[in-house]
Amino acid sequence: MASPDESPSRAGGAILALSVIAGAVIGVAMQQPTLGTLAGLVIGIAIAVAIWLHDRSRRE
Repeated sequence: MASPDESPSRAGGAILALSVIAGAVIGVAMQQPTLGTLAGLVIGIAIAVAIWLHDRSRRE
């Protein structure tokens, strides 16, 4: 549990979910829904990891 003087940690789950959905929608528009979903997943994971690394470096 975080001590009261620390700011709360950030989460990337919503960004990950939204990027997968956006990738699927774009993939359907391009008639490649699986490829769009996978691209959205990869992009979402990259953003979530970047947020996690930034939050971790803020705390140290």
